Amino acid sequence: MRLLLDLGNTRLKWALRDGDRWYAQGAVSWQDDVALALHQAWRDVPVPHDAFGASVVNGDREALIAAVVVASFAREPHWLRTPAEACGVRNAYGEPGRLGVDRFLAMVAAHAEGLAPCVLAGAGTALTLDALDADGQHLGGLIAPGPQLMQQALLGATTRVQVERPGVVLDAADNTPDAVASGCWQAAAALIERFVARMAPSLGGAPTLVLGGGDAEALLPLLAMPARLSADSVLRGLAVWSDAHFPLAPAL
Repeated sequence: MRLLLDLGNTRLKWALRDGDRWYAQGAVSWQDDVALALHQAWRDVPVPHDAFGASVVNGDREALIAAVVVASFAREPHWLRTPAEACGVRNAYGEPGRLGVDRFLAMVAAHAEGLAPCVLAGAGTALTLDALDADGQHLGGLIAPGPQLMQQALLGATTRVQVERPGVVLDAADNTPDAVASGCWQAAAALIERFVARMAPSLGGAPTLVLGGGDAEALLPLLAMPARLSADSVLRGLAVWSDAHFPLAPAL
């Protein structure tokens, strides 16, 4: 049994993996009492052999979660920092640690599942785009605000753009709430489509588009190209990485 942790900008996701199967999973928003929620979620689960985490949050939050893991299981989590190469994926960044570990692990999961050549789009607080060729070479990527963050930034930086309700995404809006929502969500979709088109020649002409993140399902119908939804890609990539570097002995 292995505990896997994905500390994202909006929430923490966790999973207990038993061999090749997921034993239990859960998620907690950072706006909640995370320590209490995890203590309650882990009260009746088996003690894992070890624990591994991927984090894009600050050290204080990592320390908080590590303390909860130690208190619950007497295990100290191992935090993965983005490497130059692992599990058949080669990082394009000259300073490998500057690439978000969530982006790297999403590529590890895609490569392990035979999806490369592909473009990976992560739609969350940030919109991240990465190109991965058939040989596991990362060709680089882009980072932009996610559609919800775009809306928050727009409304926070303007005085006359005011919305009194959540907007609906339309081709063309005749009111401000719908215009803001439509512009931001369509901008995210358009950036994804443009990146796929620009990277396609380097990826053999027809890369698979893999769409993940908290806003993936909302973004999917706005795309003018097929895409494959990918849930829990960081946890799946972390499972591949931890199994490769710290294999568990088979149960007797």
